[in-house]
Amino acid sequence: MLNESSILVTGGTGSFAHTFVPMTLQRYNPRRLVIFSRDEMKQWEMAKIYGDDPRVRFFIGDVRDKDRLARALHGVDYVVHAAATKIVPTAEYNPFECVKTNINGAMNLIDACIDQGVKRVVALSTDKASSPANLYGATKLASDKLFVAGNSYTGSNDTRFAVVRYGNVMGSRGSVIPYFLSIAKSGELPITDTRMTRFMITLEQGVELVWHAFDDMVGGEIYVKKIPSMGITDIAHAVAPEARHKIVGIRPGEKLHEQMIGPEDAPHTYEYKDHYKILPAIHKWSEDPIRINDGVKVADDFTYCSDNNAEWMDVESLRAWISANRGKVGKI
Repeated sequence: MLNESSILVTGGTGSFAHTFVPMTLQRYNPRRLVIFSRDEMKQWEMAKIYGDDPRVRFFIGDVRDKDRLARALHGVDYVVHAAATKIVPTAEYNPFECVKTNINGAMNLIDACIDQGVKRVVALSTDKASSPANLYGATKLASDKLFVAGNSYTGSNDTRFAVVRYGNVMGSRGSVIPYFLSIAKSGELPITDTRMTRFMITLEQGVELVWHAFDDMVGGEIYVKKIPSMGITDIAHAVAPEARHKIVGIRPGEKLHEQMIGPEDAPHTYEYKDHYKILPAIHKWSEDPIRINDGVKVADDFTYCSDNNAEWMDVESLRAWISANRGKVGKI
């Protein structure tokens, strides 16, 4: 589907894009892949990686600027929306800025994509959008709703919108694994709560989920990858087996467990081999056989949370992953 296409990634210098770009260039050989972001220094550094590759283009802009988006999207076929204000404490203390990017920016992108005749748009979501307990999660829930409803406003255009949702990305900048690695030599690791659990997904799995969404989407779906869970103390043992654990308490807005599908979504959720799909409640789209395809309806009280997961990652598996990926952990 993406072969010889024109693709744009918002938040194009972030962790996701640093994996999406090389994987997509190798597998699909798009005609043009546009990195759209507001950080000129990160674009400068990223441009060094791709040298003179004529397929990779760089476009300075902000999703808050609808006119700039319209210019960047001219002639684009596919969009991955990865731009977001996503650090939980930052969002709690700067709520207006978070809303401007995560909600207003989503609205700008939806309008611009429809106006420019983009074919498919996949927006990245987060576990925190399911039954949100913090501002970041609340803005991403609103963003998800906007992208789902955007399918109602395309008119005669064939523009379609879908969402992918996943949890903690292993080794990404600002996440727990690189943080623990950075302080492991101190001999002490801060643990928020010994009961805490997290979903574990690699960036490569996230990219593959986006590819699947582009290929499968009819419009309005939220795709949730089946991934393992892990306890926070096991993550700490994998990083630094001899380190002491200091209980520091849960930060403002932080959840004890991650949730990607809540009970309110269960009536519209279907299970597949490697993922779940939440279908839109609006317009009876959740009853559409084309959207359902070969999915199996989950139970009405179903939830998909990191503490009730059927699949778990053990300490040895995470330790092996860290060893194999140490050179890039925390770098992107």
